[in-house]
Amino acid sequence: MRMKTTQSLLSSFPCFIWAVRDFTLEHKINGKYVTEDQYLDYALTLKPGTSRTVKEFNLPRECIRNYFPSRKCFTFPFPTNPENLSRLESLDPAELSPDFQKVSDHFCKFIFERSEVKKLKDGHTVTGRVFGQLVKTYVDTISSGEVPFLENAVIAMAKIENESAVKEGLEVYQSGMEKLKDSFPLELKDVSSEHQRLNSLATQTFMKRSFKDSEGIFMKCLEEDINKLFDGYLCQNQEASKKRCENLLSSLCAPMTEKLKKGFYAKSGGYELFSQDLENIVKEYKMEANKGVKAEDTLEEFLKKKLVDSKAILQADKKLTEKEKKIMEEIEKSVLLAQEINTKEQKQQQLEEKMKAERRSNEERMSQMKEKMDEEIRLQREEAKRAMDSKLREQADLLEKGFKEKADRMTKEMEDFRKKNKEAEKKSDQLFKNMIENMNKRHDETMKLMMRQHSEQMKAIMSMPRPKSDSSSLILRVIVGVLSSGLFPGSCPR
Repeated sequence: MRMKTTQSLLSSFPCFIWAVRDFTLEHKINGKYVTEDQYLDYALTLKPGTSRTVKEFNLPRECIRNYFPSRKCFTFPFPTNPENLSRLESLDPAELSPDFQKVSDHFCKFIFERSEVKKLKDGHTVTGRVFGQLVKTYVDTISSGEVPFLENAVIAMAKIENESAVKEGLEVYQSGMEKLKDSFPLELKDVSSEHQRLNSLATQTFMKRSFKDSEGIFMKCLEEDINKLFDGYLCQNQEASKKRCENLLSSLCAPMTEKLKKGFYAKSGGYELFSQDLENIVKEYKMEANKGVKAEDTLEEFLKKKLVDSKAILQADKKLTEKEKKIMEEIEKSVLLAQEINTKEQKQQQLEEKMKAERRSNEERMSQMKEKMDEEIRLQREEAKRAMDSKLREQADLLEKGFKEKADRMTKEMEDFRKKNKEAEKKSDQLFKNMIENMNKRHDETMKLMMRQHSEQMKAIMSMPRPKSDSSSLILRVIVGVLSSGLFPGSCPR
């Protein structure tokens, strides 16, 4: 049990620094000068034997040797002359002993330059925020009368950190998309491209802060929340597109609306004039840029509304025979059919763009997840190597000092340590595979849904009767051309 505890805590303990104040002894061992670190190692030398006195003597030294793989010693002389000790806090730096200042400078330099960042046993960096959470968990646990455990504290902290990581990732994504929203309406490929870029940044932000999300629960949460936000922005882009298209058509149609109010088309040949104006509106509308994803849809709605006026004008036009009017009605149906096909094809293209974006996002997530897991495994191996190197040094020291029995026990302990590390790596690898598998399942489900929609839309398009031309504006030109050329049977060219 002791060794298991040592193994689990070894990587969590920092460098042991022994600062000895008011040091008046010489750095000598058996008459030979030694360094401060050698002096510390000598002070931690174990005594042979199994008596109670020996065990009590060895216990604190064994704990320091076992739990602290790296150790450093600083011996501070008296800071000043004895007569100045009573006013240490108000002393001028010049009154401090040069030897004391030299050791102090050495001490500070070591702390600032050589001290390692605090890390958990899996290599995750302990920031000030994380450290604060650990301390709070420990204090709350002790205050409740329970015994604190590092692993429990880490699990509790991981939940808090991962929730915050999700929040930070969403903030990165939402902030970028809010800026993009100022440019709405945009084509779907432009929105999807920015979505993919921000999705990648959000995932990076999440992974920088998250840890111990071994089952991918919080990663899934981030993924789902981003998809919800993306769908929301797509709707806003559609609304912006529809509004722009409606305003554009309203502006282009204003002269026609005024003519309708004045009854301009209610005369012989009025249908030809109406068709010419409608063709010009559609032509100018299609020439306008930046209409967005609802361009064809809005035009279809517009043409359907104008069909009411068109029918009334057509029936009132005395220039056309009943047969000619029926022909015009059929051509009008072709106009609407062509536009309906254009609308469905635009939706089909947009769905295909969403499918591409989903594939790219999934590939990016997989790549980032692999990098994250590779980094975690690398840190675990580094921690294991550091711990093993420490044990090897300790074993060599025990052999040198004549503690063969303890050194032999360490051989078995190190074998167990290696075995546990391999098992831990294998477990991490399996968890990673499970996470990737779950992510792929979610991706496959999303793609299946999109593919089903794509197939249904394609069937709907293929089942529609095809007009002679796929362009509604071209068919309108045909109407105008037929009317202006006087090619109907029994009619005379103008």
